[in-house]
Amino acid sequence: MQMLYKFKCKAGGDVIMLGPNGDALLRAIGREPAAQGIIEPSAMADAMAAITQAVAADEASHAEAEADAAAQGQHLPPRDGIGLRQRLWPMVDLLKRALAADTPVVWGV
Repeated sequence: MQMLYKFKCKAGGDVIMLGPNGDALLRAIGREPAAQGIIEPSAMADAMAAITQAVAADEASHAEAEADAAAQGQHLPPRDGIGLRQRLWPMVDLLKRALAADTPVVWGV
């Protein structure tokens, strides 16, 4: 059975992610994946910046791969499913709301 992350905050709706996506989110903000945790308001600006960096790096990597393929006269197949930006944007929105309300984001509790 695959783990689900349910990020909760009094300032906004829950953000639910499948295990691999939640793990990637936590690693992007410098945390080890864990079944329970908290992001305090004091850490939210850094977390949002880290998510933005992770998305930019993902998009740059994909653009580089497309450029390399084009230089060789090939085309990359379309990306499977949803990109990192779409997966992580709801969390950025939740972090913004939580920071504005000065309330933590928790999961697994």
